[in-house]
Amino acid sequence: MYKKLKDIAFSGGLTAFGVANVEDLRSHFDALPLDQTEGLSLGVSIGARVSASVLKSCVTGPTRHYLHHYKMVNLLLDQTALKISLAIQDKGYNALPVPASQIVDWVKQTAHLSHKMVALRAGLGWIGRNNLLVHPEAGSRIRIATVLTDMPLQTDTLLERDCGGCRKCIEICPVSAIRDSYRDWDKAACLEKLKYFAREYNVGQYICGLCVKVCKP
Repeated sequence: MYKKLKDIAFSGGLTAFGVANVEDLRSHFDALPLDQTEGLSLGVSIGARVSASVLKSCVTGPTRHYLHHYKMVNLLLDQTALKISLAIQDKGYNALPVPASQIVDWVKQTAHLSHKMVALRAGLGWIGRNNLLVHPEAGSRIRIATVLTDMPLQTDTLLERDCGGCRKCIEICPVSAIRDSYRDWDKAACLEKLKYFAREYNVGQYICGLCVKVCKP
């Protein structure tokens, strides 16, 4: 079923697919009660590439064009996660598709779970200086989603790579929120700028696109 699920993802236009054991992460899924995820010890991680051409419009911040594209990529991920879930259920197993982009705690800015951490374990990429997942081909120009399941599947391994000497995201960040290590990323400064963009750039959503645009390994 690993290959079949991967085929579903790739035939739908996605860029990345991997599977990870997430049993020890279940208690950290912020908005998913433990009884809801009981037995769902594997996470199927999927990723869709963001258009480099659309990102070119983001010169000083996000654009309406980028906002629309951002939403469409998330929709594609959610639709694909549903298809994967249905394929799993057809085989008699449980599956829980988790929305690609849905904030459940606006103060903490957290979602149902960290798609990034599942993707990291599934070998889709590494955590860049911008605190985003970096795919070996797409860079940070990728959106991700997760399907939790109890179907026995082969798991992937961590990708042993990093950003090396690249500092493009540090150079382009308008509030200097990105540092040499992702652990030093200034979340508060980044969030305040996103709020500004949402209001002043008429996008109404917390997006930027600048560090994403320049991140390509």
